[in-house]
Amino acid sequence: MLKSTYKPLILPKLGWDKNSMTQTFGALVAQPLEPGFGVTLGNALRRSLLGAIEGSAVTSVIIKGVNNEFATLPGVAQDTMQLVLSMKQIVIKNTENKSGTMKLNVAAEKQERIVTVADIVPDSHLELVNKDHVLAHLAAGASLDIEFFVESGRGYQLAQWPIGTSLEKDGRIYLDAMFSPVRNVALSVEKTRVGKDIDYDKMILEITTNGAESPVDVVNYAVSTLRTQLENFLMDKEIPFNEISAPAEQDVTEQDDDVDDEGLKDLPLEVLLKSIDELELSARAHNCLANANIERVIDLVNVSEDDSLRIKNFGRKSLDEVKDILRSLGLRFGMNLKEEAIAKALKKRNAGK
Repeated sequence: MLKSTYKPLILPKLGWDKNSMTQTFGALVAQPLEPGFGVTLGNALRRSLLGAIEGSAVTSVIIKGVNNEFATLPGVAQDTMQLVLSMKQIVIKNTENKSGTMKLNVAAEKQERIVTVADIVPDSHLELVNKDHVLAHLAAGASLDIEFFVESGRGYQLAQWPIGTSLEKDGRIYLDAMFSPVRNVALSVEKTRVGKDIDYDKMILEITTNGAESPVDVVNYAVSTLRTQLENFLMDKEIPFNEISAPAEQDVTEQDDDVDDEGLKDLPLEVLLKSIDELELSARAHNCLANANIERVIDLVNVSEDDSLRIKNFGRKSLDEVKDILRSLGLRFGMNLKEEAIAKALKKRNAGK
């Protein structure tokens, strides 16, 4: 269906609700979207967020003195089944996405003791998030010795008991695991106005995680997953809608103004108007961008990811480097920001000081 000309698409503006943003919750607002695309894109993102995000969890344990999940330990208030249920709620951040182990060795010598996640010693690439989570209660004189085995994966995994054996020689107990760091995703779609047209969509995604990953990171992962899958459906040369489309100039309501202001208010406006030297890029990435006449940060964020990969010698490694630096500043590729709007917002900000 290749033609010489195409009608442009409306490109949405994205912003996070900074008032409610935490490490475990974020509300992403995208508007305006082409009619019907709020549901189309929202459902795709929601499904990807709930089922495609990688995470880490405890998949098996060795509890000293126990060889099955129905046993009990002297001096421990919880039986093994209760211990296993508590272990499933341990939240783990895996910095290298590799398998690892964690160890717990505690004793209540003279008085009762509460055992929490904070008592676990993990491998260096594993970080425990919910350290206040209670695992067990020990009576005086009791002890608890556990080795945890951590793996990475997607979604839900049944306990991987070896076929043909009833008990493991090392006493290992296998757990079913929920790897995904995403706990809930709520989608709502409203109507918004562009000029005199009132049929455009405003999409709001409210994302709750377990703290192992932030809402911003899981959205980036979900979009990357969808993009990778959809690229395989291209049957011919891609239609360059990014080149012919632009964000809409909305005739917005008062609520829409708040979203737009929020989007600019929390951006590093001074940085946007400075040289890319401020980003402290590697020599290779910096030289590639400079040779492409990308001299300021605003010039960089207005380039799409696709266009950046067309820059001579600017490969995927350089792209990932720049994306990480931009993300740390609250910026990204393809923002399509206008210098006049930034200058106006910066003037307003300085006047308010």
